[in-house]
Amino acid sequence: MPHALIRAQVEVRITTRTIEVFHRAKRVAAHQRRYGGRLHGTDPDHMPSSHRRYAEWTPARFQRWARSIGPNTEGLVIAVLANRPHPEQGFRTCLGVLRLFRGLAPARAEAVAARAVAIGALTYKSVASILENNLDRASQAADNATVIEHPNVRGPGYFH
Repeated sequence: MPHALIRAQVEVRITTRTIEVFHRAKRVAAHQRRYGGRLHGTDPDHMPSSHRRYAEWTPARFQRWARSIGPNTEGLVIAVLANRPHPEQGFRTCLGVLRLFRGLAPARAEAVAARAVAIGALTYKSVASILENNLDRASQAADNATVIEHPNVRGPGYFH
């Protein structure tokens, strides 16, 4: 039904073939009834204009954009979309992350994306925090650190 009638009192007439919605005795929507398969659908004319542009987005579009930066960024976008019940719920996160990466060198964006996937940071806020606190560089330094071998250092066997 049209977004302008959200929370409005309406009457609904349901038959075996159609669903009709009436507001103040005037029909505002009519849809063919669906059985099985996808049970929901949205008529673009019923969406607010701010949502209509998102209807044109697809997961493949975000994956192509991320692939142009690098494989780790593509992996991050795939993980964000897979982590949501519906991929469309991850579109805004992907858009925000890809915009964050817009002014970065591809190598830095790839390092941030790899770190985000490694620690399961699949939100815009988490990725922005990794970038802001230079945690992508900290992970590289930790990978290069040597293990300290010393007789006074207790290993995992000490605690069992």
